[in-house]
Amino acid sequence: MHEDRAARPVPVVVVTGALGAGKTSLINAMLDGDVKLSLAVIVNDFGAIAIDEAILSATGLPVFALKNGCICCSLQGDLLRTLAGVLSAGRPIDAVVIEASGVSDPRGIIEALHDPVLQKAVRLDVVVTVVDAEAHDVADDLWQAQVRAADIIVLAKVGETAAADHASLRVRLEGMGKSLVFVADEGGGIPLELLFAQPFPREPAAPAEAPVIRDDRFVQVEWMSLRAVVLARFRAVIENLTPRLVRAKGLIRVAERPGQTFLFQLVGRRASLLPSDLPVEGARLVLIGRTGIFDAAAATAELEAMAQE
Repeated sequence: MHEDRAARPVPVVVVTGALGAGKTSLINAMLDGDVKLSLAVIVNDFGAIAIDEAILSATGLPVFALKNGCICCSLQGDLLRTLAGVLSAGRPIDAVVIEASGVSDPRGIIEALHDPVLQKAVRLDVVVTVVDAEAHDVADDLWQAQVRAADIIVLAKVGETAAADHASLRVRLEGMGKSLVFVADEGGGIPLELLFAQPFPREPAAPAEAPVIRDDRFVQVEWMSLRAVVLARFRAVIENLTPRLVRAKGLIRVAERPGQTFLFQLVGRRASLLPSDLPVEGARLVLIGRTGIFDAAAATAELEAMAQE
C-alpha cells in the first residue's frame, strides 16, 4: 500500500467518544491488528500530563500529543502544525489516527481537516465513535454530538450491561441513523479493513448549525509527585473524590511494591489499578470533574496531604 503514497492525501481516522468510553483500547487494537500499514497516532489528551500518549507510545509507533484536550478554533492551528510534523517526519505514513479528547466535540476536528491547505495532504476517511454501553448519558449534548459525527459506532463494555439496556441503546442509535454498530469484545470487534479501505462519502464541511461544544464545563487536576504513594491512603483519597469525578487516570508507584508501576483508571464509579510496564517516578495523575461540582483546589490539597504522609 506504499506505492502511490506520494500521489495521494494520507487518510485520517478520527476516534471520538466520551471520557473513559474506551478510545485508547480501540486504538491499541488497531495498532496490534494485522493491517500491515504504517500508522501514526495523534493524541488529544485533556491536560498536560499525557497518560494516553504514554500508553500508546509503548507500541513503538510514533505518537504525537496535542495537550489542550479540546480541538476547537483555538487549537486548529496546533492540529495543522502537528499533522505537518507527522507527514514531514521522514517516516512513510499510510494513515493517521487521531484520538480526540473525551471532552471535545468532533466537529472541531472535522472542520479543521477540511482546511483547504490541509486537504492537499490529508483526507478524512472515517469517524469512529466509541460508546460506553454501561455508562452514558443519552441526554448529554456532547454525547449526542459525538454520536451524530460517527460513520461507525463501537460499543464498549457490553458484557457489563443488562440485555434490556443494551437493546434500548441500540434502538436509540438506530433512531439517530447509526446502522454500522460493532461490539468491541465480540467477534474481534470492528473489522480493521473497514477503517482503512475507501473513505466514507461526506459533504464538504459546512459551518455547524449549533456551536461546537467547548470543554469549559469540565475542570481538571494534573498532579505529580516524585514519591511513591501508600496504597491504602491513595484508595481513601480516590474514594472520597469519586462522587465528584467524571474520569481519572494515571501512573503510580506504590510504597508496598517497590519498582512496580501501576496504571490507574476510573470512569464514573468503576476503578482499576493494574500492573504496567510504563515508566514513572512517583505518581502522575489527571482527575476530571464537572465545573461547579468538582473542587480542583480541594482535590489538589488532598493529594498533596497524601504525598506527605
